[in-house]
Amino acid sequence: MTRLNSPHFSLPPVAVLAMLLACIVAPLLAYNLTPSATLFNQLAALAAWGGVLALLAAVQPQLRMTAALGAMLLLLLAPLVSHFWAGLPLSLALSNTALIGAATLLLLAAQGLHAEARSAWFEVFCWGLLLAGLLSVVVSVVQVFAPQWADGSVIARSGVPGRAVGNMRQPNHLASLLMWSCVAAVYLAESGRPWSLRSVWALPALLFALVFAVMLSGSRTGVIGVLILAVWGLLDRRLSRATKFSLLATPVMLGLCAWLLAIWSANSGHAVGVESRLAEGAGSPSRLAILANSWALLKQSPWTGVGWGEFNLAWTMSEFPQRPVAFFDHCHNLPMQLAVELGLPWSLSILALLSWSLWRAFRLSMQEADAGQAVVRRSAFMLVLMIGLHSLLEYPLWYAYFLLPTAFAFGLALGAPQREAAFVPAKAALAPALRVAGLALMVGVVFAVWDYHRVVVIYAPGENAGPLATRIAAGQHSVFFATQADYAAATSLEPSPQTLAAAQRSAHQLIDARLMMAWAKSLHRVGDDEKARYVVARLREFHNASAASFLSECDETDLGAFKFFQCEPPKQMFEWRELR
Repeated sequence: MTRLNSPHFSLPPVAVLAMLLACIVAPLLAYNLTPSATLFNQLAALAAWGGVLALLAAVQPQLRMTAALGAMLLLLLAPLVSHFWAGLPLSLALSNTALIGAATLLLLAAQGLHAEARSAWFEVFCWGLLLAGLLSVVVSVVQVFAPQWADGSVIARSGVPGRAVGNMRQPNHLASLLMWSCVAAVYLAESGRPWSLRSVWALPALLFALVFAVMLSGSRTGVIGVLILAVWGLLDRRLSRATKFSLLATPVMLGLCAWLLAIWSANSGHAVGVESRLAEGAGSPSRLAILANSWALLKQSPWTGVGWGEFNLAWTMSEFPQRPVAFFDHCHNLPMQLAVELGLPWSLSILALLSWSLWRAFRLSMQEADAGQAVVRRSAFMLVLMIGLHSLLEYPLWYAYFLLPTAFAFGLALGAPQREAAFVPAKAALAPALRVAGLALMVGVVFAVWDYHRVVVIYAPGENAGPLATRIAAGQHSVFFATQADYAAATSLEPSPQTLAAAQRSAHQLIDARLMMAWAKSLHRVGDDEKARYVVARLREFHNASAASFLSECDETDLGAFKFFQCEPPKQMFEWRELR
């Protein structure tokens, strides 16, 4: 494999390979095992970026204390604090801590790279993002135009007919990856480095293909991203004329793609999901409703919040008669999510540090005198800005395949200018620590795959699998996935004090109608009918079809004076913390 060279720095082939794997494998991996559809994508990201982290140590990055690093260190405390204070299960606290810790180390390493290493690493990073985007274009075309070719293992099946979801199985995630690919293509066209996109037609052709896949996804977030590309082309005076015209043309490309899809749909008789999705407009009533509910929760606990990872439990078990009927585990807005879970003092400290860092990255990108470094900084800043704006409408940074690349790009954007002597001489301490941490991540992923199979066998038992209760008991000893086994215990076994405890633990991850029914039955079995009725009252607010038969028992006319416990309203109201 060819080395990527700058005049004074050479990136070894193993580093090129590690970075390409980090960018491509995680978002393109379709294979999955029940109960999680994207776990292997996240584990692949952790393993590959762990390899990158270990290889970054060879460049001897320097230790730099920045506001962004301070924000990540504050965030790193949140899961364990929530475990001891709010009762977040240890398995969830550990997995969250590992993910945030990996992102913190990538930020630390990337911001400590010297200028030549920064350029070389960013170039291969952009090649990886571009290849991931182009391969996702192929996946998108298959999912929309030839869905019968999607086997679920190489190309994921779309759960939304007529829309592309990529192999991450979410249209918005696909759109964000495609926007990153667009930024990467712009860098490769502007950098003038070896292996860059030198043809005048290369960038427009690549942008058109990526924008076409955005249109296939039907993601309104993606449409906003395309408009941001055009704004970039309009405002950035340091871009070449050809690149500016290409970026300014992206909204025209979007309109052309929409027109072509409409023609194909009309002539083929096949519905395209993008038409109905974009016809809904920019707003989303359910998102506005969840933000209003989140604000109400924040007003109840403004100083301490509900605890990291506790939003779903707090929201589901609080009285919201006009709540959105979907089961939300995030409020789909990063600042609000941090505020409602961590409280205002902690969350505002983190957000202030991150906001200052984003502004600092922007200023560095504008003030950089070296042309090559300037395009690196501006492109890295745009990667962070794109996913940051997505985070105001979704929660992509809760996924390893977005969080880890974002941390790396943010670190590159915040690297010290050559004129600054801002390094702390800590070569001997930092490089070995990064190497050990990177290797530990890779070993940890191998363990996590084995650990996950202790839960997989509950949901997809093999021929020689033991009894369900035995498999559940084994899964409840999982280090990282015990709550998945708790869900199976709560919803599959006969109601008992043990299933009640399992439901309460599982509720810290995600609550759905099935769990709420099982939870209420377990409360009834132990004689706590008031709490059981309170859970049922919350269940009724969701108007969920899967709960219809459970609630329809109240409509029987031949029961005489007998009433099922779920048929009577609660006489006592509970604060959500009393349910956990």
